[in-house]
Amino acid sequence: MLTPAICRMKVHAPRLAGAAQPGQFLIVRPEEHGERIPLTISDYDRNEGTVTIVTQKIGASTSEICSFEEGDSFSDVVGPLGVPSEFTGMTREELMGERYIFIAGGVGTAPVYPQVRYLHSMGVHADVIIGAKNSGLIIYKEEMAAVCDRLYICTDDGSEGFKGMVTGLLEKLVLEDGRRYTRAVAIGPMIMMKFASLSARKLGIPVTVSLNTLMVDGTGMCGACRVTVGGKTRFACVEGPEFDGYEVDFDEAMRRQGMYRTQEHEAEERYEHECKIGRGK
Repeated sequence: MLTPAICRMKVHAPRLAGAAQPGQFLIVRPEEHGERIPLTISDYDRNEGTVTIVTQKIGASTSEICSFEEGDSFSDVVGPLGVPSEFTGMTREELMGERYIFIAGGVGTAPVYPQVRYLHSMGVHADVIIGAKNSGLIIYKEEMAAVCDRLYICTDDGSEGFKGMVTGLLEKLVLEDGRRYTRAVAIGPMIMMKFASLSARKLGIPVTVSLNTLMVDGTGMCGACRVTVGGKTRFACVEGPEFDGYEVDFDEAMRRQGMYRTQEHEAEERYEHECKIGRGK
């Protein structure tokens, strides 16, 4: 448990680990009739044959995942899915001319890690901002510090690092501290990615965002992950999950994200009731 509500686990899936790339995701199903949960791959070890996932307890299915113990099994693990990060298709020579800034919010810090680690392995400079409401919700701090040039912590309440929003810290780094970035990547809550994209545009930095949280079935068949990008309808699961942050209609994406809130609340109440019965309460 990284925090009381966020768990990290390694999943033994050799074929998946052998093919995974930064930016991709997988789908797990806790039990045969359970919900399909898309999760960005947070790390992979080809030698071990494992992939790492990070899950935040926000509903019935994610709570069930976080209740798993060592030796338990998912009904299904499918992946890797989605298009790898754009930089995986660039040569070392092309990457050496870039200077990346990653903006990670909350659980979004986990999928940022393999991207930064990949660039580090290529000798590419990358700074990272990790943002959270308070210091107790910061994850991957030591791991990230080991693979980035500079790590900046940002908390809403000022309990650690810069006090304020990640956008304020980004603007400070560029406008006051003179840091120069050629590309930005923002992964985290939809509202954070929206305003990070607005700040990056103001600073003239191209920005990539990940829309993994919109997905349901992960194959493009259900249509739940439809999003407007550059005025065109795109499917986050098969054409993404990464898109140009300048072009994403975040307001539409946030409305879509809330479509199943009632059903999610009802499922969570049923799950909690079943857990109490199972404990004899």
